[in-house]
Amino acid sequence: MINLSRFDLVTLSLFVAVARHGSISAGARQARLAVGAASRRIADLEDAVRTPLLYRRASGVELTEAGRACLRHALRILQDVEQLAGRMSDYASGAVGQVRIAANTSSITQFLPEDLSAFMAGHPGIRIELEEQNSADIVAAVNENRADIGVFADRTPAQGLTTYRYREDELVLIAPRAHALASRRAVAFRDTLDCDYVSLPDATSLASRIREESSRLDRPIRLRIQVRSFDAICRMVSTGMGVGILPRLAAAPHAKSMHLKLVALEDDWARRSLLLGVRAPDALAAPARLLVSHLRAAATPA
Repeated sequence: MINLSRFDLVTLSLFVAVARHGSISAGARQARLAVGAASRRIADLEDAVRTPLLYRRASGVELTEAGRACLRHALRILQDVEQLAGRMSDYASGAVGQVRIAANTSSITQFLPEDLSAFMAGHPGIRIELEEQNSADIVAAVNENRADIGVFADRTPAQGLTTYRYREDELVLIAPRAHALASRRAVAFRDTLDCDYVSLPDATSLASRIREESSRLDRPIRLRIQVRSFDAICRMVSTGMGVGILPRLAAAPHAKSMHLKLVALEDDWARRSLLLGVRAPDALAAPARLLVSHLRAAATPA
């Protein structure tokens, strides 16, 4: 049985050069080998395949039938290796690959569609795997290497991650147009706490922020119903189930069709930051590094 471990790319490249030039010395020059070393490599290759590959004459060399078959396979192998090297170079440069992102609802509904679309237009070989999660779960996913990049709200504990400011959003009160607060241009959060509320589940960063602020005021929120999406909050509010708090850009598309009024909140905490988080920036694969740079460039100016 032929010992495949005795084949190497240098010898195959040399054999192709010798076959093309019809001369071991000419092939050795192209391969930048001494003639003696080249002769030994060709002889070792013949020993490995257990059959002569060249007819040796004073005027040069000529391929045997086995040599012609070896040449065809050697060319194919070298071509495959060249394509492999090119493909791996694409991965190394970040031209192709996959990036896993875990992001909260606010970033997905407001900012990521446009930012990711622009990135993918410039990097068509990179595939994005995007999963919507709560902010606390996002931090855990990045720390546990289930995501390369996290996008989550400030105030979320992010031990173990390097964070960068990404975008700013504004939280507003949403109310039916006939609601008593709908005529106000702005309202303090404390003045809304006599109203019934429609909210997201407790585990979300937005629900947590509202709960923290109501506790700070020692005014428990009158939670009437919890739903799982921004759209569902808008629908419930539009039917008179209560008021809600959502990012302005996420609520605005629903305001006209659902007859809602968006009222600014006067409280400082209603202006919040969305953060990018990664485990170790220097250890990121090239596609993830490119995407982090792109998202940071798209960040809301300070």
